[in-house]
Amino acid sequence: MEADAAKLIGAGLAAIGMIGAGIGVGNVWASYISAISRNPASKGEIGANIWIGFAVTEAIALFALIVALMALFS
Repeated sequence: MEADAAKLIGAGLAAIGMIGAGIGVGNVWASYISAISRNPASKGEIGANIWIGFAVTEAIALFALIVALMALFS
């Protein structure tokens, strides 16, 4: 009984990492829009970097989700 409560608490705490990833994705895209609005000619140079930043930030959310599911179902 107590172990089940600990699993739920642990999974909830691990899922908090997804909130940070959501904020990070918002910051990545906000910076991209700001950079393009300041210098539209640099769209090609910034475009590849924005997708790398988005993928890395989204990977953090997936890792947090996996850890939460592992804590919940193990």
